[in-house]
Amino acid sequence: MLFTENILVALAGLKSNIMRSLLTMLGIIIGIASVIAIMTVGNSITIMVNQTMQDLGANNLQMGVMQKSQEKESTDTGMNYGEGYVREMADSDLITQEMMDDLLTEYKDNIKYVMYTEEMTGFYEPGKVSKGNTDAKVNLIGKNADAIKFKNLDMLAGRQFISHDYSAAKRVCIVSDKLVDRLYNGDYDGVIGKEIEVIANGAYYKYYVVGVYEFVQESFSLGSSDNPTTDLYIPYETARVATHKQNKGIAYCDLVTTIDTNNDEFATQVRDFFNMKYYAKNDAYEVACISMTSMMDSMNSMISMIQLALSVIAAISLVVGGIGVMNIMLVSITERTKEIGTRKALGATNGSIRLQFITESVVICLIGGAIGMLAGVGLGTFAVKMMGYEAAVSVESIVIAVGFSMAIGVFFGYYPANKAAKLNPIDALRYE
Repeated sequence: MLFTENILVALAGLKSNIMRSLLTMLGIIIGIASVIAIMTVGNSITIMVNQTMQDLGANNLQMGVMQKSQEKESTDTGMNYGEGYVREMADSDLITQEMMDDLLTEYKDNIKYVMYTEEMTGFYEPGKVSKGNTDAKVNLIGKNADAIKFKNLDMLAGRQFISHDYSAAKRVCIVSDKLVDRLYNGDYDGVIGKEIEVIANGAYYKYYVVGVYEFVQESFSLGSSDNPTTDLYIPYETARVATHKQNKGIAYCDLVTTIDTNNDEFATQVRDFFNMKYYAKNDAYEVACISMTSMMDSMNSMISMIQLALSVIAAISLVVGGIGVMNIMLVSITERTKEIGTRKALGATNGSIRLQFITESVVICLIGGAIGMLAGVGLGTFAVKMMGYEAAVSVESIVIAVGFSMAIGVFFGYYPANKAAKLNPIDALRYE
C-alpha cells in the first residue's frame, strides 16, 4: 500500500510542476530516443544487408587470382595485402578450364554450380538501349549456364539460353519486363526476335531478344523507379568474344556449394588445391577463396560495432539527464523539508522517507523513458523509411531502455532520498 501511495504522491508532484518536470525529463527523453532510434536504424540496415547477401547467394564462394604477398604470409582466406608492385597479370596466371575441370572432379560432391560472369558495363556507368526518343538503362552482363540457372529467372515470354547459344557465342539476349514496358509498350511476345542495340562504354553491340524476365528491384539497383537499371543478359562466351577474352583463362568466378558443405573449411580446401597444385611455382600470383558467410559475418560485426559506438555516445545524454533528476530531487527535498519533518514526527521511518523519494525519482525517469521510447521508435522508423528500407524496431533496445531508466532513477535518486531520510525532524520542522 505504501508503494502505491508513493507513486500517487510522485504523480501529484509532477502534475503540480508540469514544466519543471518536463525539463527534468528532457535529458532522459533525448537519451532514450537516440539509443532506440540508432538501434532501429542499425537493425534495419543489418537485415537489409543480410537479405542482399542471401539474394547474392549465402552458399557462394568467391574465388579469384590475387597478387602474392611479398612480405607477409597468406591469411586464412588467401587474401594477401603485400607491399609493392610485382608485374601485370599475364594469361599464364589465369585459371584455365582444365584446372576447373580438375577441381570439379576432385570435389564433385561439394560443388553445385560454377558461375562465370563477364561485366561489360560499370556499376556507375550503365549501358543504354534506345528506341526513338526513349531509352532504358541496362547492365550488360555475360553469364554461363550455371549462373543463369542460379538466377532462377521468372520468364514472362520467350526462352532462356540453350547450349548452342553458349557454345556458338550467339548474339542473343534476355531482357527485363521493365525495358519492354518502357520501349515496346509491354509487348512481351512482340519483342521476341527483335534486334536491339546496346551502347556500353562507348561501344555498340547488337543482340536478338530471345526472352523476357520479370525484374525484381534490388537494394542497390541504380536508376529511378520509372527507369531503373535492369540486367540485360547475354551468353558468357558471347561477352568474352566481345571483350576479346575468348580462349583465355579466368581471373574470377563464384562457386555454389551443396547444402551440407562447410563453406569456411571448403574455401580453404579450394585455395590450397590451386595454390599447391598449380600456383606453387608462380612468382607473383595465387588463388584466393573466401566464403560469403564470412563476409556477411564481418559486415554484421562492423555494423554492430558502429551501432554500439553511436549508442554509447547517445547514452551520455542519459547521464546528463540523471544528473538533472538528482538536481531537481535535491530542490524538491529543500522545498518539502517541513513535510519531511512532519512525517518523521508522526512516526515515518528513515526507510519510508528514502523509499518515497526514490519512487519519485524512478517515476520521473520511467515517464521520461516512455516518452523517449515512443519518440525513438517514431524517429528510427522515419529515418529507415527515408532510406527506403523496412523498419525493424529493436524490442531488445526498448527493454534495455526501460530498465536503464529505472536504474538511473534509483542511482541518481538515492543520494537525495538518503539525504531526506537523515534529516533531523526537529531541524526540519524549524526550517523556513
